[in-house]
Amino acid sequence: MKRIDLNLLVSLEALLVERNVTRAAARLYMSQPALSAQLNRLRDLFKDPLLVPAHRGMVPTAKALELIGPLRASLDQLRGTLQSHDSFSPATAELIISIACTDYVEAVVVAPLIVALREKAPHIRLAVHRFAPTRLAQQLADGDVDLAIATPDAGQAHLRTRHLFEESYILIGRSGHPRIEEGATAAGFARLEQVIVSPSGGGFSTPVDATLKALGYSRAVVASAASFLVVPSIVGSSDLVALVPRRLMRNRLGEVTWIDIPWLSERFQVELIWHERTHGHQGQQWIRKQIHDLVVAY
Repeated sequence: MKRIDLNLLVSLEALLVERNVTRAAARLYMSQPALSAQLNRLRDLFKDPLLVPAHRGMVPTAKALELIGPLRASLDQLRGTLQSHDSFSPATAELIISIACTDYVEAVVVAPLIVALREKAPHIRLAVHRFAPTRLAQQLADGDVDLAIATPDAGQAHLRTRHLFEESYILIGRSGHPRIEEGATAAGFARLEQVIVSPSGGGFSTPVDATLKALGYSRAVVASAASFLVVPSIVGSSDLVALVPRRLMRNRLGEVTWIDIPWLSERFQVELIWHERTHGHQGQQWIRKQIHDLVVAY
């Protein structure tokens, strides 16, 4: 322990988050040569390169990836000891929180959050941005958005995350649909004419089709929508059926009929995602807790 300078661990955290010596040095208000010298000391301490050059910036080694979790937990505990969180008052705080999400998440998470904030924090405003997976890490780093509510990308391990819920699908059709019960089996499901959702636009297959193919079936997809939000209207006025996330229909099941799909194991995870730059901000911490508590209460 006598060899360890706590500042080295803070520098390592910044380096693993930014994956760029110049940006990490700016975050720490240090010169690039000084941080490079600290990186060399860290490599000696852990007997590992920790970060190696890549096409753009640097990438962490396997050892560095192992260190991220324990390092953050230790530094967070220390920060919590040193910081007081008594100064943030939701009732009077004036903040703008930018959230990146899909229209589905906007409907099932952000809309209830807006309502809840009117009572708890009337001066906090929410700005919703369209979720762009390929741009998310840069948006969070640049401050264009404060947090995202989405399925995490394994290639963005440097971002902070907190699990919210696991989502499953149900099959919906118009009220009185004569054949929707057939969807309880893979063979019957494949015989039903369907509308699917292709967020990128124009696609006529999803991971569900791979599952069907493995079982020896293919389905009849007659329409591809760009949003889940229009699907209930489409199936409600036709004999088409559709798979939709369960939470999307929690307040609308009276408009359509629905069944569970016991043969389909397709699931997706929804998590809070944020950058290190907002991790310690008291208002951001409070918002993240409100979102978590809101979805857990569902």
